[in-house]
Amino acid sequence: MRNIRLSNKAMKQRLIDLILKRSFKYTKEPSFTLASGLKSNFYFNCKPATLNPEGMFLIGNLLFDLIKKEKKWKVKAVGGLTLGADPVANAIAYTSYVKGEPLEAFVVRKEPKKHGTMLWIEGHVKEGDKVLIIEDVVTTGGSSQKAIDRALQCGLKVMGVVTLIDRQEGGREAIEAMGVPFKPLLTKEEIFEAYRGKEN
Repeated sequence: MRNIRLSNKAMKQRLIDLILKRSFKYTKEPSFTLASGLKSNFYFNCKPATLNPEGMFLIGNLLFDLIKKEKKWKVKAVGGLTLGADPVANAIAYTSYVKGEPLEAFVVRKEPKKHGTMLWIEGHVKEGDKVLIIEDVVTTGGSSQKAIDRALQCGLKVMGVVTLIDRQEGGREAIEAMGVPFKPLLTKEEIFEAYRGKEN
């Protein structure tokens, strides 16, 4: 049972190490095109970390604790725009069940299902339910805004947005401008500090 007794501080450091090893890329010149269309000299591809078993354990525990610390966030479910949000939301939902305070996970589709129920949102959520929108990385906030809009159109009450990594490039401001609280687990600044520490 590895890592079970780690403190939150130790789990956070281990998660940063895992992200640097599996999910972070840096070049001197801007060579990465982001989802927003902007060019950058660094990139987070979180899936190799969020789909890793240790990553799931760390993310689930850290984000579940972050959510529970916000007393006003008495939500039924967590989810976001597929695909990046899916493993993060699932890790939170699994951890919540293990800890005896189960939260549902849901998926916001990029387009409605073409057959059957033709739903935009998959999962056990219904009109009036309080939810959190989950992201793996927030840059400009565009994906979060789409997920918020779709959730509201489907009758859900969006209580906040939680992200694994905030790139600190205007996303927080864009989300909060919609009247939605925003909480990151990690920031670009924290990850770069660890990255520079490993280089020295």
